Amino acid sequence: MTETTTEVRPAETRSAGPSLRFRPDIEGLRAVAVTAVVLCHAGVPGLGGGYIGVDVFFVISGFLITSLMMREVAETGDLSLLRFWGRRARRILPASTVVLVTVVLAGYHWLGFLRGDEIADDGRWAALFASNFNFAAQGVDYLQSQSAPSPLQHFWSLAVEEQFYLVWPALVVLLIWLGLRHATALLLGLAVAASLACSIGQTGTTWSYFSPATRAWELGAGCLLALVADRLDRIPAAVSTALAGAGLGGVVVAALSFDDSTPMPGYAAALPVVATVLLLAGRGDALLGIAPLRWLGRISYSLYLWHWPVLIIAEQAYGPLSARTRLALVLLSVALSILTYAFVETPIRHSRRLQRPVLTVAMAVLLIAAPLLVAEWRTSTSPSGVEYQPRLSYAPF
Repeated sequence: MTETTTEVRPAETRSAGPSLRFRPDIEGLRAVAVTAVVLCHAGVPGLGGGYIGVDVFFVISGFLITSLMMREVAETGDLSLLRFWGRRARRILPASTVVLVTVVLAGYHWLGFLRGDEIADDGRWAALFASNFNFAAQGVDYLQSQSAPSPLQHFWSLAVEEQFYLVWPALVVLLIWLGLRHATALLLGLAVAASLACSIGQTGTTWSYFSPATRAWELGAGCLLALVADRLDRIPAAVSTALAGAGLGGVVVAALSFDDSTPMPGYAAALPVVATVLLLAGRGDALLGIAPLRWLGRISYSLYLWHWPVLIIAEQAYGPLSARTRLALVLLSVALSILTYAFVETPIRHSRRLQRPVLTVAMAVLLIAAPLLVAEWRTSTSPSGVEYQPRLSYAPF
């Protein structure tokens, strides 16, 4: 899942706007969220509810990104949509493009032409940040086992986030332009309530899991917390500790007690969402700020992107995987994530040259086009009606 920086230089923290001091607890919370998701997908017993890590990511994302937005508004009186979407492009597109291109090519290589064509089609939707609509239209049930889930199925959550961030900052800009900036919290609260009601009302349907309308309240919960971020430092230390402890307990309970029969998102999602809000409000530095968790949190976006296709392609190529094989595949995903973070995410994200609007737009166009062109090339050269057996037909572990 996506993230934004949790560190601001001391000189910046003294300027106007919500405090954005370094938050080691958020890096650690990302690690908890991605670990829950990865272990759930790897089939670790007792963690059938690990998918709630996505709900945790939604709240974190809403909190951090809205904090940055409100800081810019406080400092300049306005919000630049071009700069906002440019930051999102530099943050999201490089790693997602690398994974999409790799998965499409790997699908053809290991799973054959017919399956490869299906994966390529999913890749087109993912490149355009519309995977959630694609899988909802297919009637995919994310929480139920399927004979051949897409290796790109997890891109639905990335699509929901980007759809949210097309609308939310634009709404803030509109309110500023209309002179209604003071109504931001009220309108956001009404939108969160409407989305939650929609989520509860649609529980059990395919669209409820993938729809931005039923997921917006989770991101919105983090956004609402960000609007009062400057007041969080006033919370007494003992209360903050209690909030963080209760929040972490709620996340753990959800991960351990939920399973594929839990009606998600709906009212059940309130547990991990509220728990994450409590964690962010209370700051769990002592619980989550340790170095190993912070390190894992930094690579959490790449790890989220890599782990699912690595597991799914291997399973569809080899057949049922042993626990030892799954562990090896998780470690492979971690290795791929480290490389992606070091050589793709970080250099592009922090490139001063790419911060120029024209270059950012050019980069975004190229990175979105790349998986579309690869998918078109592979499907156009795929033998019509011909299929070959996967190259890998035995489990090595």
